[in-house]
Amino acid sequence: MPEVDLARSTRRELNAALHALLPETNETHWLVRNPGGQHALAAGINAPVTVEIDGHAGYYCAGMNQQANVIINGNAGVGVAENMMSGMVHVKGDASQAAGATAHGGLLVIDGNASARCGISMKGVDIVVKGSIGPMSAFMAQAGNLVVLGDAGEALGDSLYETRIFVRGQVKSLGADCTQKEMRPEHLEILAALLAQAGVEDSVTPEQFKRYGSARQLYNFHVDNASAY
Repeated sequence: MPEVDLARSTRRELNAALHALLPETNETHWLVRNPGGQHALAAGINAPVTVEIDGHAGYYCAGMNQQANVIINGNAGVGVAENMMSGMVHVKGDASQAAGATAHGGLLVIDGNASARCGISMKGVDIVVKGSIGPMSAFMAQAGNLVVLGDAGEALGDSLYETRIFVRGQVKSLGADCTQKEMRPEHLEILAALLAQAGVEDSVTPEQFKRYGSARQLYNFHVDNASAY
């Protein structure tokens, strides 16, 4: 297992080594010690490896991730897993604003809470938050699934497109064009699979959640909706 101590090495050296990995590498599990909240750790990986960050990470950790499994044994700053394409990012603490922003694929799991704008403009990623999320989450979210085991803040799903939102707790308020929808069998199936991937299928059930989605009234401009844009 390669180990990188950021008290002795630089972030640039760490990321350069991870970027140089080939798909057939046998260095499949990396341990990063003393991250010290540095920004852009393990960003831009494109290899089927596991990178375990032993501590807190700063802004944009695991951004643009492809294939890799990135584990953060602490909290994550703004934009964790931003623009992720595939793979998995697991934050074992809390996440700051814009977790999973613009991400196209893969799975982001946050064991704690996520701050404002979680899943903003998400484009196909699946996000599971075991705690609660802040205001304006899933703003302009286009595709994928946002699962929240706790509560959601104000303006959930504002200007939503086709992302599915599942919330187990209370929703403070819904954003423009977001509405509660029927939980059909196919949604229960999707949710059950995501809960299993996040490792919480034994503690919660899909039937405990409510589903929210787009009312589809803002897809095309209409003067009667001008105040909502």
